Parts: sequence; structure tokens; C-alpha cells
Amino acid sequence: MSVENNVPEIRFKGFSGEWVHRKLQDLTNNGFSNGVFNDPQKVGKGYRLINVKDMYSGDSINVDNLSLVDIDEKEFKNNKVEYGDIFFTRSSLVKEGIAYSNVNLSDRNDITFDGHLIRMQPCKVTTDPVFLAYLFKTSSARSQFILGGKTTTMTTIGQSDIAVVELAQPDKSEQTAIGNTFQKLDSLINQHQQKHDKLSNIKKAMLEKMFPKQGETVPEIRFKGFSGDWEEKKLGEIGETFTGLAGKTKHDFGHGQARFVTYMNVFANAISNESLVEPVEIDESQNEVVKGDVFFTTSSETPEEVGMSSIWMGEAKNVYLNSFCFGYRPKQKIDSVYLAYMLRASSFRKQVIFLAQGVSRYNISKTKVMDIKTYMPSLLEQEKIGSYFQKLDALINQHQQQITKLNNIKQACLSKMFV
Repeated sequence: MSVENNVPEIRFKGFSGEWVHRKLQDLTNNGFSNGVFNDPQKVGKGYRLINVKDMYSGDSINVDNLSLVDIDEKEFKNNKVEYGDIFFTRSSLVKEGIAYSNVNLSDRNDITFDGHLIRMQPCKVTTDPVFLAYLFKTSSARSQFILGGKTTTMTTIGQSDIAVVELAQPDKSEQTAIGNTFQKLDSLINQHQQKHDKLSNIKKAMLEKMFPKQGETVPEIRFKGFSGDWEEKKLGEIGETFTGLAGKTKHDFGHGQARFVTYMNVFANAISNESLVEPVEIDESQNEVVKGDVFFTTSSETPEEVGMSSIWMGEAKNVYLNSFCFGYRPKQKIDSVYLAYMLRASSFRKQVIFLAQGVSRYNISKTKVMDIKTYMPSLLEQEKIGSYFQKLDALINQHQQQITKLNNIKQACLSKMFV
């Protein structure tokens, strides 16, 4: 932004002149209002209700997921939601969350809104509601909303506090051009998110169906050309455990020529990424990690998260395992990629979770993990399964990268396309 000229840093061709600062109260014909009382005894039928939880559904309110409230016709008419209405949250546990906003872009005529929200009805002759919705997400707008909040046990904001917020706007034609650009950007983000979620659900289903269920010897779904029972073996029969870093103090970490795999590396990644490991001072008595080693977490706050596994696929030398994990090294030929996914399959995870013990924190014994029964197909089938999941993960990661890239572009545009 040029402070002197009140113009944005990035602007569409054909537009010129300074943006004009206006208070929000001057952008609406009907002012600001609070919605209906959401009586818990009257939910489940009636009119569609925009609630606080619906404020976080994306670039506009998802009217298909609204709850229902049974209010009389007079109350509904007084609080009927129109296209372009913008809503703000009235309270937040943290100051930075105050006056979070979203816009209704639906033409439905059966929508009302909750009393814990503040509604603004923009004057559509002079103001584009889509532009305003994005304007309210900029740092200049957010900082003013936060300043207007009043903090006691919670931070709250009122209609009058929002009404006096003053923001710069261009004429309506430029507003519409800006709003359309952000809508297209959000549409691309949503497309990649939908594909990402679909592929993630497919992966979850395949982790259940492409490995034998407990007590069975063949999977529900199998690649063409493979048949026969999978071989039953205890995990301890096909590999042996080793310990992580021992005898280290806090002074040994954060520097040194060696690197160590953290608890979070193991928890977050099906296949460890060597670029994530941290530096550490090391001595020759420790167990160096080699390609194909499996890492298991030994403790977590929930039984569902205990005993998560990851396989080291890096070629780097002088890498070691954190002491909050234990290592496992196969002693017979196994496809490493297959093993990575087999250990995250629901049939294996259920057995690990069953072994978790604790109250406030759950732990697992590596001896008991080694007693878990697994089922192994031929090496060729292992390679086929591993390759399938690897390709699936590559597609998921591609969409995640695009989502991250587009969100970064959006944030940059929110900074540079507004005053």
C-alpha cells in the first residue's frame, strides 16, 4: 500500500484513483443487529440457522450444513437472512479471535441467524458483499476489530464497536473485480482440498481392505494375479528391536555432526524424511540408523496414538533414534515400503492400541509389540502393495502442496490488493 496515495500495491489494469476510507456504519442501510435466541428445546426442525460454528466453514457460509430452529413467523421475518449479509462473532476466548466474519452467498429464503452473531447488511448499490467479506480478513481490518474488543473472562465486541471501524474501499466496479479474483482463488483451493480429502479417504479404506483382518489370512481386496494365504508370523520373528539414544543430556542436542529422529518425526510420517531430523552430539556406543529401520513411539496421551510407526528411507549416515522411541530392524528380506504401510494398516494398529496401558498417559511394551501376529505375502505382492500406496501418497501430497501454495498466494494478495 502507498500510505500517501491510499492505493493498493497490486491493482487491476484500468483502475486508478485513491481508495476512500469509510466507516462500516456508512456501508449499510439497515445497520447492525443480533439474531434469534437459540432455544435448545426448539432445535431439529423449522428454519435454517446460521450459528457460531458455521462461521468457520470456508470462504462463505455452507447453508447445506445449517442446523434448524423452530421459531414463530414474526421472529423469523425480523431476522431473515438475505444474500450478501455478513456476520461477525460476538465473543472469543482469545482476543485475536474476536469479530471473525463470514458471508452468506445463498438466495435461500428460509435462513435466520443466532443471537451470538452480529449481522451487517451491506448496501448493495454501492458495496460488493464479496469484496467486503475478503476485506474483513485483511490485517488492517482484523487489527481494528481486535482493538474494539473488550476483555474480561472473555473478549466481546458490540454492534457499535464494529460500526465505527474505518476501512478504505474503491468504487464498486473495482470491488467486484477484486471479489471475483478471490472467489476464483478459493474455488481452486476447495477443488484441491476435495481431491485431497477423497484420496485420503481412499487410502484409509485401502489400509483396511488390502491387509488381512485379524484372524484371516487373505485381504478383502487383492491385485490380480495373486492368490493363496499370506504367511502368519510374529513381528519378532522377522526382525529385532534396538534402543534409541541413551545417556544424553539437553546439552548434547541442538548441535553436533550427527542427527537424530524425533518423536514427532515418527508420529507424523509413514516414511521418515531425513531433512526433518535434528543435530546432536553422539558417540560410537549408540545405534546408528540404517535404511529400512522401523521406529515405534512408546508413549502418548491417548491409546490411539501410542505405538505409531515410521520407516527410515534415507541414505544419510550418522543418524540416530530419539530415546522416546525404539527401533526395529528386519532380519529377512521385506519390501520396506510395504512394511511402512502394513504397520499403519487398521488390522495392525488395532492390536497395538489393545496393548496400550496407562491412565493420564499411555505406554506400550516393545516385547508385547514383537508378539503381534502379522501376515506376509510374497515379496512380489509386497512390492505391488507398497508401490500402490506410495503413488497414492504422492497424489495426496501434490494436492496438499497446491493447497499450501494457493493459500500463500491468497495471503499475499490479501496483503497487497487492499489498502
